[in-house]
Amino acid sequence: MELLEIGRCAREAEPQVRGLSTDEKNNLLLQCAADLQKHAEEIIAANEEDMDKGRANGMSQGLLDRLLLTKERIEGMAEGLCQLAALDDPIGEVLSMKKRPNGLLIGQKRVPLGVVGIIYEARPNVTADAFGLCFKTGNVVILKGGSDALSSNRAIVDCIRGSLKRAGLPEDAILLITDTSRETTNAFMKMNQYVDVLIPRGGAGLIRAVVNNSTIPVIETGTGNCHIYVDESADLDMAVNIIVNAKTQRVGVCNACESLVVHEKVREALLPVLSRRLKEAGVEMRADQKSLPLVEGGTPADEEDWGREYLDYIISIKTVSSVDEAIEHINRYNTKHSEAIITSSYENAQKFLDQVDAAAVYVNASTRFTDGFEFGFGAEIGISTQKLHARGPMGLLALTTTKYIIYGNGQIRP
Repeated sequence: MELLEIGRCAREAEPQVRGLSTDEKNNLLLQCAADLQKHAEEIIAANEEDMDKGRANGMSQGLLDRLLLTKERIEGMAEGLCQLAALDDPIGEVLSMKKRPNGLLIGQKRVPLGVVGIIYEARPNVTADAFGLCFKTGNVVILKGGSDALSSNRAIVDCIRGSLKRAGLPEDAILLITDTSRETTNAFMKMNQYVDVLIPRGGAGLIRAVVNNSTIPVIETGTGNCHIYVDESADLDMAVNIIVNAKTQRVGVCNACESLVVHEKVREALLPVLSRRLKEAGVEMRADQKSLPLVEGGTPADEEDWGREYLDYIISIKTVSSVDEAIEHINRYNTKHSEAIITSSYENAQKFLDQVDAAAVYVNASTRFTDGFEFGFGAEIGISTQKLHARGPMGLLALTTTKYIIYGNGQIRP
């Protein structure tokens, strides 16, 4: 299907999707969840084609992990759709209603955005998550995945469109752009007459390209140079466990820890133990001059390391002399995604929460929890690092807007 035809189909389907009842939407989401699991072997076979191409093209281990679909991950996608079905439908909620002196009743009502375009890279699970969130909120979604995951995305979209067809609902509630050329991507970013909002998910280059070139309003999802700061009062056993989890549980995701900041008073007790654990996990450690002698197998860090999102088994280590210096360093180099402090000091915890500029700020927990599923949203459309419209994990409410509803009984303006 040509790009303009995809746009026209989306716009034609939008009023039908907008008008679906909560029961119709929930039943379809549950059916999609069942069908994804039913067709798991076909989806995994398609994914293996993408994995083979990724390996042949020298894709990093972290990105291959992002691309990989397993039976368990497909079950997770299905569970996300089931969770969405169980959540309250925000569409139609009346947020306020006031009576004016002239007798007019003026209220605000929550409504869908319309047609949502999503440009994303090698994360095929995004395909199901994006559909579920958009469908539950009465939106049509046009997906533009990367060439790395094309076979996987096709298989998932075909499965969902089959569920829609069997339910007698518009198949064009989900549309996939299969032409992965740069020219098509650029044209998609300028389809204002068909697309109401555009959401990029991926690396810094993709997000920057969409923000800079789109004529459609963009909700910016950010890269994740996430820090963990170990304060002088930290429980060091807790700190080691949290850092190892945040760095190694999944390295190719935006909420993985990329940068460690350590108070100088605990570095001698912390770093030898931590570096052994990280080395066992295959993590390369790039440390500043104060920390390097304490890091087993470490290499010197340079200025570029403080601001890098590695998406790999690499972490930077910076030494500081106070919580204030830690906050200053983090705010200078972070991507405003997720930051954490490990501390026993209530005062320092509150200072960190108040002064660190990020979408999610943690005390004594792994940054890996910045995720729509973990936040109870069922799934997420992305992690917004901007401050307009939505910030942090974007669930259902982020895919809605409002309109004013006004009741009168014949009022005219004098």
